[in-house]
Amino acid sequence: MAVATDRAGPVSLRLPGIVLGVGLGGFADGILLHQLLQWHHMLTGTDTDNIGVKYYNPRTVSGLEMNTVWDGAFHAVCWLAVLTGLAVLYSRITRRRSRVWTSPVLWGWMLVGWGLFNLVEGLIDHQILGIHHVHGGPHQIWWDIGFLVLGAALVVAGWLLQRTGTPFDPEGDDAAARPRSA
Repeated sequence: MAVATDRAGPVSLRLPGIVLGVGLGGFADGILLHQLLQWHHMLTGTDTDNIGVKYYNPRTVSGLEMNTVWDGAFHAVCWLAVLTGLAVLYSRITRRRSRVWTSPVLWGWMLVGWGLFNLVEGLIDHQILGIHHVHGGPHQIWWDIGFLVLGAALVVAGWLLQRTGTPFDPEGDDAAARPRSA
């Protein structure tokens, strides 16, 4: 990972972009799949999980309460990831901060982070632990596979997008003349 060697050098957006993408991807999952569609909560697959976690039926008040607590813990981790990503970004971009938000490099790395979130969460929670699935039921494996495919597509799309940009130089517009560093 390239790091700026002086104040005027290109700044790496890889780490803050990926961390932001992980947090925002988690929020997208939690808000869309957990809350709006209500396809799953953190512990809705524990009746058939691989590690023996007690089952909390989301169709009962007490079960929904416990699933909501764990969804809240999940959202807290996502929130911390977003705050961390913003803190790293803020520490690296000390001048012309408004320019960074138009950088395809940042947005590309954020898509990579979202895709990595899907891949890691999909493999660990859906496949290895089995504590929940994207959309439980007789065809849940296909929903889980689709989630993994989406994650891989986001990683590829983000990687390609970040390559279209020039290294972020907060000091000026001469980034294209410098050696490429992400």
